[in-house]
Amino acid sequence: MRIAQLANFIGPASGGMKTALEALGRGYVAAGAERLLVIPGPTDAATRTPLGEVVQLRAPRVGGGYRLIVEPWRVIQVLEDFRPTSVELSDKLTLLPVARWARRNGVRSVLFSHERLDDMVALRTGLETGAKLSIALLNRLLVRSFDQVVVTSAYAQAEFQAVADAVGCPMVRVPLGVDLETFRPRPPRPGAAHATIRLAHAGRMSREKSPQLAVATAAELHRRGLPVVMDVYGEGPHLDEIRAAAGSAPVRFHGFITGRDDLGRRLGTADVSLSVCPGETFGLAVLEALASGTPVVTADRGGARELVDATSGAWGAPDPGSLADAVERVLGRPVAERRSGARRRAEEFPWSRTVDLMLAVHDQTARAVGATA
Repeated sequence: MRIAQLANFIGPASGGMKTALEALGRGYVAAGAERLLVIPGPTDAATRTPLGEVVQLRAPRVGGGYRLIVEPWRVIQVLEDFRPTSVELSDKLTLLPVARWARRNGVRSVLFSHERLDDMVALRTGLETGAKLSIALLNRLLVRSFDQVVVTSAYAQAEFQAVADAVGCPMVRVPLGVDLETFRPRPPRPGAAHATIRLAHAGRMSREKSPQLAVATAAELHRRGLPVVMDVYGEGPHLDEIRAAAGSAPVRFHGFITGRDDLGRRLGTADVSLSVCPGETFGLAVLEALASGTPVVTADRGGARELVDATSGAWGAPDPGSLADAVERVLGRPVAERRSGARRRAEEFPWSRTVDLMLAVHDQTARAVGATA
């Protein structure tokens, strides 16, 4: 197999996407596939790495340090040189011409849908009907353009299912994974009878990721008289706005944590991690906290909710009061029970399973190419 992965809209806070791309790429190469990764950057560059060739294409900034490839014909030139058997795209708009090129040239195309656009746009803009109507039209175009759609959760699948069924576009659900070695339980903090309750939130500081709701939940617990301190890890375009919203609540902003081991250690020292976005399609931050032995409180809908069971955390309606109630329910359980339950749940999601499922997708597309060649 010759697999080309195309990633667009990459920036300094694209931690989840970069983590997934690296884990999948490592698995593809280990399985014997030839792998190409195409990403946007400040200049053109090509590098050979242990995980395959990486081609960076010059792309403009589009805000928040993010870059976007806006010349799909340049991507096509790279693909014509590489001659992939299948192309895996996470871009739903600007690189659509690549999917059309693939179909004309007998190359199978896979859309890896990392985000559910209808709810994401609604969360960012507050616009419901008009945004969802436009995205529904885009989704009809997408299922006609790609040979297969991969989603990460039942919540994400619901966005595409009806339109995919209407045109016979196959869909497959592939949950993401977690590095169970980097993210692991750590020894308890000194002083088992510590009085302070430590909360954590890791994610992009952007409205559609709902960090403001996590901060408001911490503020509500503080208002109730609980001795909480919340550590927030991440950067993004709305950081200043969210910092201001925290006011006098005991919330500490640490910015983006570059070292994965360092992030795992920090998450592992928390009593509860908050990943409360109701529009999250999966939730790598949820798995990373769980793998670190930290239970998670999440919203009662969205892809992140599918990762949290009764032994590994709790959930509530996406409002500060309900989520604060969920945190108190978790804190009411014995420490050893809630930490072991969190780790056991994360162990159900190793990256090896994700890689195996995606290799099956690409193998199926490669076979289809051979049958039609």
